Amino acid sequence: MSLDKATVRKIGFLARLEIPEEDLEGLAHELNGILGWVEQLQQVNTEGVAPLASVSETRLYWRDDVVTDGAMPEKVLANAPDGLDGYFLVPKVVE
Repeated sequence: MSLDKATVRKIGFLARLEIPEEDLEGLAHELNGILGWVEQLQQVNTEGVAPLASVSETRLYWRDDVVTDGAMPEKVLANAPDGLDGYFLVPKVVE
């Protein structure tokens, strides 16, 4: 696949990028290089290779899905501009 200046201009428009006319040729060359590498990667035989998300063996810690209040209302309310009896106080917005 080869991109010309018109295609690069359209890609820039779709991405909401303003690309100066003098930069279109160089950008087309760079994008064509990237697409060339992608085409090379598509030729690699990956038959029998399991997909992976990380190169290191890590396990996520599973915990019970329990709803709690966090057991620290004082710390939470310490960040609030105003609080009363464990609740946030906010300005009245409905008349």
